[in-house]
Amino acid sequence: MDGEASQGRRRAAWVPGAIIVGAGPSGLAAAACLAARGVPATVLEMADSLASTWRHRTYDRLTLHLPKRFCELPLLPFPEGYPEYPSKDQFVAYMEGYAAAAGVAPRFGARVAEAAFDAAAGAWAVRLAGGDELLLARWLVVATGENAVPRRPEFPGAGLFEGPVVHTCDYKSGEAFSGRKVLVVGCGNSGMEVSLDLCRHGAKPSLVVRNTVHVLPREMFGLSTFGIAMALLRLFSVPAVDRILLAAARLALGDTGKLGLRRPKTGPMELKNLTGRTPVLDVGTLGHIKTGKIKDGGEVFTSQGMPKVPFPNGWRGKNGLYTVGFSQRGLLGASSDALNIARDIYCQWKDMGRPACNNVLQSDETV
Repeated sequence: MDGEASQGRRRAAWVPGAIIVGAGPSGLAAAACLAARGVPATVLEMADSLASTWRHRTYDRLTLHLPKRFCELPLLPFPEGYPEYPSKDQFVAYMEGYAAAAGVAPRFGARVAEAAFDAAAGAWAVRLAGGDELLLARWLVVATGENAVPRRPEFPGAGLFEGPVVHTCDYKSGEAFSGRKVLVVGCGNSGMEVSLDLCRHGAKPSLVVRNTVHVLPREMFGLSTFGIAMALLRLFSVPAVDRILLAAARLALGDTGKLGLRRPKTGPMELKNLTGRTPVLDVGTLGHIKTGKIKDGGEVFTSQGMPKVPFPNGWRGKNGLYTVGFSQRGLLGASSDALNIARDIYCQWKDMGRPACNNVLQSDETV
């Protein structure tokens, strides 16, 4: 069925190729990989720009936590001259150039109200909010990301607190908190960086840590800790690599347990593989803890919105449904998902006898 069809009161329109929901790095990577294989895609983004989360819901001092070579999207490296850890503004500029190079033009202000598989049509029916428009496509790629909806836990007695309560997605700088006491809840990379930012702006933060946590230096011996771990895993078992990393971390950081940051019994890489929990990379925060400036306060998707099938096979569902960027492995995981999805959809597209479009993104890398 081509063109437009009528379904009740709604205007139903078939779109060629895939519908991708989300124009962040995951959605752009999926669209670019499909374009490189000649498969068209319609990218729907509810915000008014691509990479909206990176633009509007991140703090000012944010940089990539891993070296840029581990954060490149498929088919296009970072521009020459970018630092080893690009800033958020540099990463946004990179994504703008990436979309332009791939010929990806998202449809902004397109919020998906509902998506359901229509067995009779053999396609996904995607209803947009604010109107009667219904889009039909053979494949649906969900690329809204792990951080699309902020997690705002409820605290007993929070309603009695008279001061401001700020989620990290709304935090920009510690300048507004200079000279004030601030409680930071959570010891992930964001919590640690916000604590450091508050210190540097003259605030007095305290850090609450609920669980055990692995803290590793961002670099060891002048090299990326993540890069070292990836290289070691090619040679040794996960437990052996964990022992090496923990020994090096102890030399670099000392006993983090004395700071209230007790380590899990399971090693950092093994824990990452089992649960998706990423080790925290220290960017200087522990130095402030040592000087007393921060104190320890002692079917496809699950109900939490994550794929039921773990990495590396969580990207494919049933009936042409795919997910990208939900692997809890950052930009590297999103790139892996995008390449797998493009390859899988292309095989089906080719078998359907569709004419292929010209590749618009050139690279020496094979998709």
